[in-house]
Amino acid sequence: MYWHVLAIVWFGILATYSPFSHAEQNKQKPSFSEYVAELKQGALDTGLSSEFVESNFAKIKLFKKAVVTEQTPTPVIDTIDTYLRKSVPSHISSQGVALYKENAKELERIGKKYGIQPRFIVALWGVESRYGQTMGNYPVLSVTASLAYEGKKEAFFKKQFYAALDILESQKVEFSQLLGSWSGAMGQMQFMPVTYIAYAQDGDGDGKADIWNNLSDAFASAAYFLQQQGWKSEETWGRQVQIPSDFDQSLLGIDKSKTFSEWQALGVRRYNGSDLPSRDDMLVSLIMPDGVKGRKYLVYDNYKSLLAWNRSHHFAVSVAYLSEKIKAAK
Repeated sequence: MYWHVLAIVWFGILATYSPFSHAEQNKQKPSFSEYVAELKQGALDTGLSSEFVESNFAKIKLFKKAVVTEQTPTPVIDTIDTYLRKSVPSHISSQGVALYKENAKELERIGKKYGIQPRFIVALWGVESRYGQTMGNYPVLSVTASLAYEGKKEAFFKKQFYAALDILESQKVEFSQLLGSWSGAMGQMQFMPVTYIAYAQDGDGDGKADIWNNLSDAFASAAYFLQQQGWKSEETWGRQVQIPSDFDQSLLGIDKSKTFSEWQALGVRRYNGSDLPSRDDMLVSLIMPDGVKGRKYLVYDNYKSLLAWNRSHHFAVSVAYLSEKIKAAK
């Protein structure tokens, strides 16, 4: 009891004499309206007209649902198999085949222009937004401002916020038309505003890059992104393989590459057990996203381009998987 009382007294003294016990401890986070006022001044400092700024900033609101969603821990997905069942169910595959055929002429035109196999464009479309069914209905300015204000990635979302302002100004769209997911990802291909600024394309030459309602623009934007990541039109993404039980796992990793012959010599084989391709004109990497008991893949440079879109093996494999389903059925 004596030490307990002494500890209480001691901590009380520390609190009294702490250099943080007054101004620093009483310092409060600005209100959302105050934070938006700071963003507003930043927008004016970039040279945007006061009329444009006043009109759009008056509509910005705090979206608590987006903040709560952003702070919710991401569910742990055990395996690629589990993820594929959720992200690419059979109806998404069959719908992808149907939409490929329905838009074949435009997909072939855009694929040829940017050097991208059309099936990968459709696969990205399916994985990202369920072919436009899950684009989101949040006002992007409000969402990105809210996430910058209360989220853990203030600098990131501030960049997205100002990029969204640039899109409103340059594309001459209305505040109510600039919609996206809870995180601010927009359109058929779920581009973040900064990504839109860098890669969005006017696919049909009408003077706009409408990735929400214009499929030509959405397809061209996805294709241009992959092209700029170094996509190789003469190659695919990779293949599922088998490995021997005594395989040296230090050789694994997207940053470690060998020729097919070298992997063959190490005992790696196609998934059906046959030999790997007899070519040594490319370097490929071996990955096992779920460890030795899960799927194994030899992946090529194009797979790395998919990782540039979303740095997740689960994502990249799901896009590759859907592309193979489309290829097999079209």
